[in-house]
Amino acid sequence: MIETPVFLQDAQDILTEQGFTASQVWYHGTSSALVPAILEQGLKRSGDQALAEKEQKTLATIGDQYQPAVEPVFLTPSQELAYYWACQTVRRRGVRFAGEETPVVLALTLPADVAQQVRPDVGAASLLLLDEGEAYLAYLASIYQRLGLNPPEIDLAKAAREDYLQQLGMAYIDADLPASCVSLCQP
Repeated sequence: MIETPVFLQDAQDILTEQGFTASQVWYHGTSSALVPAILEQGLKRSGDQALAEKEQKTLATIGDQYQPAVEPVFLTPSQELAYYWACQTVRRRGVRFAGEETPVVLALTLPADVAQQVRPDVGAASLLLLDEGEAYLAYLASIYQRLGLNPPEIDLAKAAREDYLQQLGMAYIDADLPASCVSLCQP
């Protein structure tokens, strides 16, 4: 199980029986290797270009025509949940790149008009059916249980759109975010 650093444990402030509360501050988990570029250029859709290029080259060796999709920027209302996804990013990158990378959480303070563009990530339903998603649901359940709350019992096929944000803490924005709204979460 992932051990979230204490300074990122914010669920006690934003998780209620109804689920996560959101504000104009959102969080994104990533790798320390990507932070300098993000702080300089902002958070871009389909942002890990180095990893995408490695995957494209790998698929080209087997004759596959790789067509990269433009993915949105994935967000969460919780630093704890962003840390989980940061760990996953480090794990994925570790398969392709040598070096020491660590999980990092970024805070995104969005202007009101931009914050209104954040949407529940219902596309995560397919991810949650995979091992990575199962691990996320276990991690999420541990947060609920730590706070004395019942973990969400959600039927992914029938869940309301808002449940993906409120109960699972999964959201996205289909826009690039400027560096001016990004800051590093630190102790």
